[in-house]
Amino acid sequence: MYSVLFVIFCCALAVGGSWFVGKLGAWGMSDPVASTGFRHGMDRLFITVGGRFVTREQNWKQYTLSLLVFNAIIFLVAYGILAIQQYLPLNPDGAGSMEASLIFHTACSFTSNTNLQHYSGESALSYFSQIFSIMWLQYVTPATGLCVLAALCRGLSGKESMGNFHMDLMRSTFLLLIPLCVIVALILVLGGVIMTFDGSAQALTLEGVKQTIARGPVAAFVAIKQLGTNGGGFFGVNSTHPFENASFFTNMVETVALVIIPMACVWIFGHMTGRMKDAAVIFCVMFIMLAVNAGCANYFESAPSPAFAGMDIDSGSNLEGKELRFGQAGGSTWSVFTTASSNGSVGSMHDSLNPLSGLISMIGMWLNVIYGGVGVGFVNMFLYIVVAVFISGMMVGRSPEYMGRKVETREMKFALLAILAHPLFILGGTAVFAAGSWGTDTVLNKGFHGFSEILYEFTSSAANNGSGFEGLADNTVPWNIATGLVMLLNRFIPIILSLAIAGSLAAKRPSPETIGTLHTDTPLFGGVLLGCVLFVGALLFLPVAVLGPVAEHLACVF
Repeated sequence: MYSVLFVIFCCALAVGGSWFVGKLGAWGMSDPVASTGFRHGMDRLFITVGGRFVTREQNWKQYTLSLLVFNAIIFLVAYGILAIQQYLPLNPDGAGSMEASLIFHTACSFTSNTNLQHYSGESALSYFSQIFSIMWLQYVTPATGLCVLAALCRGLSGKESMGNFHMDLMRSTFLLLIPLCVIVALILVLGGVIMTFDGSAQALTLEGVKQTIARGPVAAFVAIKQLGTNGGGFFGVNSTHPFENASFFTNMVETVALVIIPMACVWIFGHMTGRMKDAAVIFCVMFIMLAVNAGCANYFESAPSPAFAGMDIDSGSNLEGKELRFGQAGGSTWSVFTTASSNGSVGSMHDSLNPLSGLISMIGMWLNVIYGGVGVGFVNMFLYIVVAVFISGMMVGRSPEYMGRKVETREMKFALLAILAHPLFILGGTAVFAAGSWGTDTVLNKGFHGFSEILYEFTSSAANNGSGFEGLADNTVPWNIATGLVMLLNRFIPIILSLAIAGSLAAKRPSPETIGTLHTDTPLFGGVLLGCVLFVGALLFLPVAVLGPVAEHLACVF
């Protein structure tokens, strides 16, 4: 009963809060209505700072080019800071240089909004690197996702101009992300999360042993980590560390923060396109999948861990790998929310999840549309909307249309290419590493679970998630390079192709609505959309699920 109430309470807080965040996001990302006032003044300030770079209207190609150039620049800046951090200030604990492939992986990870960590934050990075390389990227990369969402909304509304990427970047950063992060960081500090620029504390244990306790500007880091679907922890153990997650209260705040902006992105779409009914249908489809995943994960995780198979343990006492302060429900719910939202922060050790609970986390990343990452989660769902519209149109013998514009072969090819890139990187990478020493020599557990560790790593990379089955010794040159490339490719391929689809639709003449027009704001279309997501996901990933988590579960049972 506690598990059910915890899931319901978290979902209710997230859904209610997402409505208000969605209104704030639409207000911040849209052009100001009035020619005076705070909102107009902020845009004038952005124009003063950005000059001609923020005033030029851009079509989808120019918008995409600006986005890619900006991300290339931030990648190089992050790489440079990490490469010379030992010579930079704010390094009270004397963090040294990082290995070259690890620097590449870390820069790829945080540039792609994945935040997959092959290092331990409290020992590998200086405060300067944490703030100006890592935390900075944790703001601008989710802001990039919001920019893509805003451009997509404009294209679907029939505007040939997608806006201006640099203006959208400043709007999303200063009018949405920073205000929300300030509020959440203050709440976390009040809840006991630490915030200091002092170096590590020295303590003397009861046994008389000297202990070094890492600390730093944690509350500010955690706020954007959770809200920006970033996930990279200040500490190696992420939000299982009491300095990152101090109490049951902060655990609730951080759990809700995992999904609140991804949820709000659906409402931003509704406000910016003027199609709130469409947004409500999409929101419900996503929420059904989230609720089912959360319920299944809590149910599967309520059984004893396979590690204690055959022992006389009560069925409700599976706390192996969990944060004992929050119990099984806290860990299970977090694992679903963090993989459904492409966040990747952890409130328990995912490697300790029961096989089917681990499968639920993978399903959230395989589908990658259960709210997903900030901005890009809705972009991924848009690709399935294109497929659902096309299939529905073909079934009734009409030309497929979405928002009054025909969906034709060009749009369908782009959507399918973006959708199929996701399983290609997951399954291809898993096959290569599972068949050779690059992967088999790095798994802690042989057999089915070892295969799941490799599968999870590529799943997390391709979904831009960042969590992991940490029985994997993944800080090797092959792992760093392979997952780094997967993170970058699967971040930008869907973005580029989605903007291309929006630009193509915007250039078409609107079709008048008739009695035969497919309405995308009905429960019927919601069912078609849900079916497309589930059937495509099942066809692509069911075989590999059987080889890993399902086989492990059956081996434990029998």
